[in-house]
Amino acid sequence: MKREVPCYLFTGFIDSGKTTFLQETLEDERFNDGKESTLVLMCEQGDTELDLSEERFPQGTKNIHVEYLESEKKLNPVNLERLEDKYQAEKIMIEYNGMWLINLLVDAMPENWMIYQEYSFAESDSFLMYNQSMRQLVFDKLQTCDVIVFNRFDDTKLDFMEFHKVVRAISRRADIFYEDYTREARVDDIEDPLPFDKEKKSFTVEDRDYALWYRDLSDDMDSYEGKIVTVKGALGTSKDLKGSDFVFGRELMTCCVQDIKMAALCCEWSGEPITKGDWAIVTGKIAIKKHKAYGNNKGPVLIVEKIEKCEALEDPVATFY
Repeated sequence: MKREVPCYLFTGFIDSGKTTFLQETLEDERFNDGKESTLVLMCEQGDTELDLSEERFPQGTKNIHVEYLESEKKLNPVNLERLEDKYQAEKIMIEYNGMWLINLLVDAMPENWMIYQEYSFAESDSFLMYNQSMRQLVFDKLQTCDVIVFNRFDDTKLDFMEFHKVVRAISRRADIFYEDYTREARVDDIEDPLPFDKEKKSFTVEDRDYALWYRDLSDDMDSYEGKIVTVKGALGTSKDLKGSDFVFGRELMTCCVQDIKMAALCCEWSGEPITKGDWAIVTGKIAIKKHKAYGNNKGPVLIVEKIEKCEALEDPVATFY
């Protein structure tokens, strides 16, 4: 079996600051000691180019190998594995094309390539416009990144909260930084209290908050163990359930209509069988345990105490907005 190769991914639209950050990372001797073979994959070229001069690299650049993959056709497992073998790469840095979806890269990566860190960059003056006109591409870059950096941020003209809300609607885990024209960075310290108090023994999830609740439940399951929740959704059935048990939830849209999918959980119920497609307000206690419907992995199971049938929501699809 081939050894695991760490990959560092830099995403964002062209001229958003990816190359500058990649350059600075390569120059940092804590990251690049001049010994480990480092493969740099450039999937687009902006105004800034990599500078591999001796002046910038006192430790030398013999270990740095740059390849340009400006066509999606070159992004395939055979070619990437060939490049890894050609340079005996011990780590890989990827400056990704902002117009390509991340799944294109994930599907092309050899099995032994592992993304260790993902940084996303945005030019502050154009970010909100991109978010409106190319929402899917913005969402794609933010949903998995570890860090998002807003470059050239002028806080006399721009509102931190506007940017914060866009990011947090997509990811609650990404660290957010705002870098001004002097390259001084400010960390985003805006608190994001949930719209419900999960510290209480029991609480109600409002219709508008279903998406936030479901995501938090998925990300932090153990904190919900034993909590009693009341929430509205649609009832359904599954071959993986027994007796009167059922599935319950709502369709959820994270980005656009193309990615709508069911966000549901399994429910244990000892009462009368439900009718598939009915809407109801369900109250029950959450248990985190292995379940066949989750591929025998752990997941949230609602031990239902009460079902109250109700009218379907006028807009049944849950969103983060």
